[in-house]
Amino acid sequence: MKKIIMEKAKEASKNSYSPYSKFKVGAALKTKSGEIFTASNVENSSYGLSMCAERIAVFKAVSEGFREFEEIAIYCDSEIFFSPCGACRQVLAEFSPHIKIYYGNDSKTIETNLDELLPQMFNL
Repeated sequence: MKKIIMEKAKEASKNSYSPYSKFKVGAALKTKSGEIFTASNVENSSYGLSMCAERIAVFKAVSEGFREFEEIAIYCDSEIFFSPCGACRQVLAEFSPHIKIYYGNDSKTIETNLDELLPQMFNL
């Protein structure tokens, strides 16, 4: 499944609006019931108003009634590997504290989980 979900994240990255960072990021989020929600990053000249692909995918899924997620893939068309930022990690923790996470580019995919990326996470 990792290859399929990474391909969906790569496809989503093509819709990125990233004129400032030039990093086209796509995410694909799989629910526990098997639906996949995709998203890309959307930047703004006021950087604080930008939104990561991961959070957009989560918010799309939640707005459609899904609350439990199994895995997320993040693709970036870059030689640099980017794991989810702190804000994205916390949003993922809200719904699926043990989610599998794949991130990478065309040459390599790193597999991890939220427990590793956000130890001692804030979660009620």
